[in-house]
Amino acid sequence: MIELLRAHGAPVLSARMRVTPEDFRVEEIDAFDASGEGEHLLLTIEKRGLTTAEAVRRVAAWAGVSESAIGHAGLKDRHAVTRQRVSVWLPGREDPDLSALDGEALRIVEARRHSRKLPRGALGGNRFRLVLREVVGDRAAIEQRLQAIARQGVPNYFGEQRFGRYGDNVAQALAMFAGRRVKREERSLLLSAVRSELFNRVLAQRVQDGNWNAALDGDVFMLAGSHSVFGPEPLDGRIRERVAAFDIDPTGPMWGRGALRTGDAVLALETAAVAGDDAQPLRDGLERAGMKQERRALRLCANELQWQWLAEDALEVAFELPPGSYATSVLSELGEVSDSMR
Repeated sequence: MIELLRAHGAPVLSARMRVTPEDFRVEEIDAFDASGEGEHLLLTIEKRGLTTAEAVRRVAAWAGVSESAIGHAGLKDRHAVTRQRVSVWLPGREDPDLSALDGEALRIVEARRHSRKLPRGALGGNRFRLVLREVVGDRAAIEQRLQAIARQGVPNYFGEQRFGRYGDNVAQALAMFAGRRVKREERSLLLSAVRSELFNRVLAQRVQDGNWNAALDGDVFMLAGSHSVFGPEPLDGRIRERVAAFDIDPTGPMWGRGALRTGDAVLALETAAVAGDDAQPLRDGLERAGMKQERRALRLCANELQWQWLAEDALEVAFELPPGSYATSVLSELGEVSDSMR
């Protein structure tokens, strides 16, 4: 893994996060309302100390269905208190006893009928409320950095979670490319880690150059709040205004087959960033695996960013992020934040 350069300057604090699960709270932002009728029971669950897979197994056992009858939009951390939706397919059946699922580790917050199984990715984003403890740093400098993050956003790096518990997913992917057999689920994770590594290399170069959040000649842009991309097109004042207003974001490559879509200076930058000898096997492996070129926004906006001091050395930070982005990308711009659960 490459070094993920900070965009806002040197660290202004050191701290610990997830000292307790309650210090790391995540709530899915719903992408749609339940229809109120249908064969699926749409549950909002709150879990503590469980992975999403463990929660799914408990819900399936409670409902008396196979795990394949359960739908969920995203994966949530084990070492946290998280809220997310899951759907349970119950054709021709009444709702099970909701109280029978409630416990310290898992409880039902809301239950409504819905017409369809909840598909992966069907969420509007995630709402975070995080407590940093043992904070060391100048309070004025910390708050100034938070204000800068609120105004400018942060680089949309893939976080360390993407690269495995021991940070070795890319190495494992290279072994897979060389012929090691893996299960389908592991293959998907390893391919994602390789694409993330190459994307991070491009983004780190633009952070180093100081243009990660600016429009360059040849950029391809993504419409904020969507996966819709356009460009390159002539760079003019209108494009720059839209970037400044967070209406559109410059993008970087999610590697795969096909030519890079960018042009001019950006094409040269992206090509150079992934041209090293160590990157060649990564690019080749993704292309042989059938992945296709896609794009991801380089900039991440921490919406509704708020903070308050709970004690002299305890800082609570709250914000909303779009799907597929990482809270650690926001925290790393503050400084060195160690994870007590790792």
